[in-house]
Amino acid sequence: MEKKQAILLAGVTALAATSSACQAKQKAENKKPLNIVFIMTDDHSLQTISAYDKRFIQTPNIDRIANEGVLFANSFVANSISGPSRACMLTGKHSHKNGFIDNNHHFDGAQQTFPKLLQKAGYQTAVVGKWHLTSNPTGFDYWNILIGQGDYYNPFFIDNGVKKQYTGYATNITTELALDWLGNKRDKNKPFCLLLHHKAPHRTWMPDTCDLGMFDDKVYPLPANFYDKYEGRLAAAQQEMSIIEDMDEVYDLKMADKENEVRTKSKGLEGAGRAMYNRMNPDQKAAWDKYYDPIIKDFKEKKRTGKELAEWKYQRYMHDYLSVIHSVDRNIGVVLEYLEKNNLLENTLIVYTSDQGFYMGEHGWFDKRFMYEESFRTPLLMRLPGGKKGKVDQLVQNIDYAPTFLELAGVNIPNDIQGESLLPLLEGKKPGDWRSSLYYHFYEYPGEHAVKRHYGVRDSRYKLIHFYNDIDVWELYDLKEDPSEMNNLYGKPGTEKITNRLKEELKKLQKQYDDPIESKLAK
Repeated sequence: MEKKQAILLAGVTALAATSSACQAKQKAENKKPLNIVFIMTDDHSLQTISAYDKRFIQTPNIDRIANEGVLFANSFVANSISGPSRACMLTGKHSHKNGFIDNNHHFDGAQQTFPKLLQKAGYQTAVVGKWHLTSNPTGFDYWNILIGQGDYYNPFFIDNGVKKQYTGYATNITTELALDWLGNKRDKNKPFCLLLHHKAPHRTWMPDTCDLGMFDDKVYPLPANFYDKYEGRLAAAQQEMSIIEDMDEVYDLKMADKENEVRTKSKGLEGAGRAMYNRMNPDQKAAWDKYYDPIIKDFKEKKRTGKELAEWKYQRYMHDYLSVIHSVDRNIGVVLEYLEKNNLLENTLIVYTSDQGFYMGEHGWFDKRFMYEESFRTPLLMRLPGGKKGKVDQLVQNIDYAPTFLELAGVNIPNDIQGESLLPLLEGKKPGDWRSSLYYHFYEYPGEHAVKRHYGVRDSRYKLIHFYNDIDVWELYDLKEDPSEMNNLYGKPGTEKITNRLKEELKKLQKQYDDPIESKLAK
């Protein structure tokens, strides 16, 4: 009798398990793939997002993504310059593999990208805003992109091949076009992947008229290394991205006076600065003049020189840049509100990042390009419905975005993709075999800002960089003891073991990513 009851109980248990498994399978099959909203700005420094750093500005809408999701504390790029960085994100591969190593190259739109793979898996795909990859977008059901770098005021877009000019401010227009696609142009029976890519806050940091002067009551402390002398760092000394020496008063700082009395050392930049002003319509010019004319008058009267001029330029730069960031943050709020009102917030992965970091006066610089922290690091915030909340400390890189989106969509990740999916980290898991170091390679020399070609490796504490081509210089930094990277330790007694270990790690990564640069240089 007991034996029969045991057999009956086992059968009931097995039936329940089978039923439970079937229900789970059916639930999984009925679950719709998550949508993806991939928001990227251009040259947004990590320092000017209050989720990371509260010294300069409050960005409550960008912070919301972090507060409701995760903040990646150690997020980096593979090549700190706009076009190549975008190519790395699209392909999940380092620059030498996707072929777009610098902005002078042509992006091969025929190659494999994550939008194409998502499209094949049934996703509606769209890119709106900045593209900056020389060739037209491929793999998108809809694309409406700025021409080249784009203009802040009254910009031209190319709408699926048709050139159109829009009246207004680029950040607002980009948001409006993206939300119009979400609401009116997509197939709502399909999951979607929207790349919402802003021009802002790219040089020349032109604020919206409603944001002019909003930070003028603040005086920002100079970075401790603003007057860096670059001892022991030859490549750093030879750059041309100094606020003091290379930031143009007319082009960058808007001193385009009506009398043409303000003249600068770069006729090309000076002329471009005046051309940007002339793009505005009468109403925009009136608001612009009301704000800038008194500043121009003061600039011409004071005739500042030396440190006084350098520090005036820094404050103007910060005020303009942060005003542009304020507009970006406001527009992110518009997007989040739209997603929430249209019941899309809880079935959509939201990503906020920049194509690289940016210098806010550290080392006396603006721009990016170097493997030093301020440009190598990039903000990365992700909100995954039902996912982890808090901070992620693992080393991640922008080649990781493509495999993340593919895994989220249930698409097989091709073997030639070099990045790693971040989905386990977003789900709160701690993979034991996660990477312990990152590889970087910058190619654009000779070029604007004269940053030498270099490659390097970074782990959780140390960084080794090799500048090559027309120089042969190594740099080593202890990021724990010297986070500002002022003290090059390469060749100093006591660093031999660290240097050798990092050189071996560098060779390992070059082999892993199939970038045999060392063997090429040896020939």
